[in-house]
Amino acid sequence: MRRQTEAGGALPAGSSRLVRLDPHSLPIRFAARDPRADGGIRHIELNRDRVVLRRSLRGIPMALNIRVPDFHGIGLHLLPGEDGGGPLVMLVLEHRDPSLSVPLMVAPEGHDVAALWRGWSEVLALPCLTCSLDTERGPLVAGAPTPRRRRRNAIRKRRPSILMRRRPGEAAAIRPVHRGEREIIARD
Repeated sequence: MRRQTEAGGALPAGSSRLVRLDPHSLPIRFAARDPRADGGIRHIELNRDRVVLRRSLRGIPMALNIRVPDFHGIGLHLLPGEDGGGPLVMLVLEHRDPSLSVPLMVAPEGHDVAALWRGWSEVLALPCLTCSLDTERGPLVAGAPTPRRRRRNAIRKRRPSILMRRRPGEAAAIRPVHRGEREIIARD
């Protein structure tokens, strides 16, 4: 298993400034921009069940330990490009508090975005979210919703629960009854 364990400071000169994390190489430790933190950087540890955000705020170090189910899902954002370039595609682990959201991928082209989006969604067991320009989040609807399941409490007092699991069979009265006929038995 590969590990990305270096959580150093700012990104080295000459390296790509764009973030691209692999969902199948967890746990991951990386640095991300945070305008509210001292130095503008926070360190993030991402596991399958927890996210730990470490930053210092006005000289006070803090670590926030957040469970993955507390996040809304994996959001897909389209951002305007820098220096008049094309738009940037961004995958974000969305939280109710936007300052706790975690960037997972920032790329100028969206070739592998669908695969990574689905991959992060499956690994973290969170839904895929589409985010519009006015930051309104919503689930990605891929098809018709499944029909509602029959609830047990609707007729619980009228029928035994075993009858809800099986289909009614044929009535016994339908079988032919031969009265007054002689029974034929083969004997030696």
